[in-house]
Amino acid sequence: MTAVLEVRDLQKSFGAVVAAKDINVTVNEHEIIGIIGANGAGKTTFVNMVTGYLKPTSGQIEFAGRNIMGLPPRDITVLGISRSFQVPQVFASESVFDNLLMAYAITEETGMGLLAPLYNDERAARVDSHLERYKIADYRNAVSSTLPQGIRKLLDIAMAAVSKPTILMLDEPTSGISAEEKFGLMDIIMEALAEDKTTVLFIEHDMEIVERYVSRVLAFYQGQIICDAPTAEALVDPGVREFVIGEEYHRTRTEAAARQGGADNA
Repeated sequence: MTAVLEVRDLQKSFGAVVAAKDINVTVNEHEIIGIIGANGAGKTTFVNMVTGYLKPTSGQIEFAGRNIMGLPPRDITVLGISRSFQVPQVFASESVFDNLLMAYAITEETGMGLLAPLYNDERAARVDSHLERYKIADYRNAVSSTLPQGIRKLLDIAMAAVSKPTILMLDEPTSGISAEEKFGLMDIIMEALAEDKTTVLFIEHDMEIVERYVSRVLAFYQGQIICDAPTAEALVDPGVREFVIGEEYHRTRTEAAARQGGADNA
């Protein structure tokens, strides 16, 4: 496997408060990694440091063999690391189509080219294709502020993915989504990103989503990674059970597996 992101001895302090400590991670191309932990465990701090929204106190971040420590978010995005946010970052007063049109223009133009008209037929065709890929074509002309939460999430992630980044980092893609909608939404996202062979890391509190979509888990606690393992191993790790998912979730999961095993043997 080829490493695309290497983080070594990453630290972040706010005065006497340590938000991240001794973070060491290697991310390989095409991996799907779930980032879990309680609120305040350091998950978003980690994502913010990798994407340039927060400057580390010390350590090293290498993307595709290049040191990206201290680079601003725009430069990191251009290199190939994009992200979405827990609260969708869309232009609320603009249509879904125009949101994606602007995202494409920002991705495709530099310098004085950014002053050129956003619309042209070729770009509009790319936008419409992207709308189809993320299953939001029916909302093409809808004003973004009127969108249901799930569609707004899809739009935000679709905008982050227009550049076909090497790595896409998602912050709680299913937050605010109903239990009935969450798997359908994630199926759309993961299918679209798989087409581009995108490496994905996403923060998630819903362990059903983690179990279903990720092959590897990074579990955070008090600013440190307490477990970096395949999903099945991580979810039974004693530290993860105690500090992240809780014994009640583990017990429920074990009982469900036992019931399923009994049904299979009946």
